[in-house]
Amino acid sequence: MKMDGLKKPFSPTSLSSFPASGPIRFQAFDLLATLVAVVRTDGCVIFANAALEDALGTSRRTIEGSQLPDCFTEPPILKHALEGAGSNEFAALRYDAWLRRLNHEPMPVHVVVAQTDIVGEAIVEMLPLEQQAKQDREERLIDQAQANKELIRNLAHEIKNPLGGIRGAAQLLQMEIDRELTEYTQVIIHEADRLQTLVDRLLAPHRRPHLVGDVNIHEVCERVRSLILAEFPKGLRVVRDYDTSIPEFRGDREQLIQAVLNIAHNAAQVLAERMAAGEARIIFRTRIARQVTFGKQRYRLALELHVIDNGPGVPDSIKDRIFYPLVSGREGGSGLGLTLAQTFVQQHHGLIECDSRPGHTDFKLLIPLP
Repeated sequence: MKMDGLKKPFSPTSLSSFPASGPIRFQAFDLLATLVAVVRTDGCVIFANAALEDALGTSRRTIEGSQLPDCFTEPPILKHALEGAGSNEFAALRYDAWLRRLNHEPMPVHVVVAQTDIVGEAIVEMLPLEQQAKQDREERLIDQAQANKELIRNLAHEIKNPLGGIRGAAQLLQMEIDRELTEYTQVIIHEADRLQTLVDRLLAPHRRPHLVGDVNIHEVCERVRSLILAEFPKGLRVVRDYDTSIPEFRGDREQLIQAVLNIAHNAAQVLAERMAAGEARIIFRTRIARQVTFGKQRYRLALELHVIDNGPGVPDSIKDRIFYPLVSGREGGSGLGLTLAQTFVQQHHGLIECDSRPGHTDFKLLIPLP
């Protein structure tokens, strides 16, 4: 187990700014999303913040007075760290560990043990590694989306200009050649028109103004549900699982309908075998998420919209690239549906995540709420 100690005085979470007596000096820790415990150097917990309470699945009253090292799969490591803090061997020490949780699998955490200004006391901060990985993944998605946007815009403009010339030349050529050869010029014109349609779809999100109004997410879901069931009337159930307390928010209703429709339509198309057996299912689930961080920003409230299907899942070969333009897991697919959905959601300062395995694919749309 790798441990990094800092010999020079360094305590990012020093308690020096808090009054020296009474539990009130720890209250600010309840505002943190990271897990924090204040302990004596013998391992006894003096204070546990709300985030640690939630992570361990037990009450603060139970945690306080207990031995914090016993909450880890390898207690001796934390005991050694606390002893080092108590004997002034270091001001702060970091290492990775596994935190035990009630009725759950152990949680991987990055542990920071730091001295406080009070002799015989230390602060232990635990940062869930899965949370850090999630933030890194979200940052990659945002950077990827921005790169996609620039790529699509530049590529579409580069294609559009010569495409008009090709189509015009084919029309002029058609007027000069024998009738039996016009079949070939018609192919050129038809394919040029098809590419023009593709370019227009690529440029659509950047051309159309963002029309902001009051949006009811359940009206959006109902509109998409009716469109999907009209196109796939047999063998498919579209299940509603709504939290009707979700408030309206400001947004572009048509863009959100298109984003949800693109995801749901993709789901319906891969459910062909399930439809034939009468077992195809898509679920629209809405929930409120509280105190969430995405896009490098923390929000008090956010909308969670899940579009879940029981299809074969996203192929492993494209799981990391499903939001890239022109990447499709379906033969004949344009590979634009998810790219456009991501663009529309990000124009609402939101994010799309995907969790997929055979029999269960969940696209989660996160949009900040006022």
